[in-house]
Amino acid sequence: MGIVNVTPDSFSDGGLFHARDAAAAHAERLVAEGADILDIGGESTRPGHVPVSTEEELGRIVPVLEALRGRVSVPISIDTTKAPVAAAAVRAGASIVNDVWGFRHDPDMAKVCADADVTCVLMHNRHVEDASIDVFEDVCSFIEGSIDIALKAGVRRDRIVIDPGIGFAKSNAQSLELCARLPELKAHFGLPVLLGVSRKRMIGIATGRSVAADRVIGSVAGAVYGLLNGADIIRAHDVGAHREAFAVVAAIRGAGEARS
Repeated sequence: MGIVNVTPDSFSDGGLFHARDAAAAHAERLVAEGADILDIGGESTRPGHVPVSTEEELGRIVPVLEALRGRVSVPISIDTTKAPVAAAAVRAGASIVNDVWGFRHDPDMAKVCADADVTCVLMHNRHVEDASIDVFEDVCSFIEGSIDIALKAGVRRDRIVIDPGIGFAKSNAQSLELCARLPELKAHFGLPVLLGVSRKRMIGIATGRSVAADRVIGSVAGAVYGLLNGADIIRAHDVGAHREAFAVVAAIRGAGEARS
């Protein structure tokens, strides 16, 4: 899943692809590099971000979706917590809704997704970081509630993807723990798992890289770990680098299977 931030303030690339044409061109580059899905967002979710109105978010993402119509063939995901934005994005061609609040922010979001019969990514989130909690239990409890909301609204279970929300109101130790326990998370829910570690603080702390754009190698390492431990979708800024790493993993696996 290639990331297209149509925002002026995202933590990693805010402002680089804010304009419609720049965002559309970047999306096409990501597809050329091997993105299977494009994730387009019009509101930053970085720590300390300034919320934007529904109208402003729509003004950012709808022109990009319209510009991409007929130019890319991969599925498009809309990264939003607002039901009106999700509904407009689906009308403009999106087929996935990626909600970083797992249907908890907007009470109409689940119905919008059910009515449109789109795939939903339900992510764990918290308002405040708390290093004292059992983060795995907190994630499981939250996601179970989000799944319940989705199913009651009519979302099909086979349309649900879960995301532990790495870096969202979590300490570095908690983010690392959740990555390490991906197999348990997947076994607990029996649903596809999305992993997003690209350029995040966790990577910066492990590598000593303070600038987000310099965390490509660390991001790829985290993604490969996720790939080998049950992640079904990898959300990434640097699609080409990830694709090369995954190709090497596939080649090694293929050689091993050929000998067995």
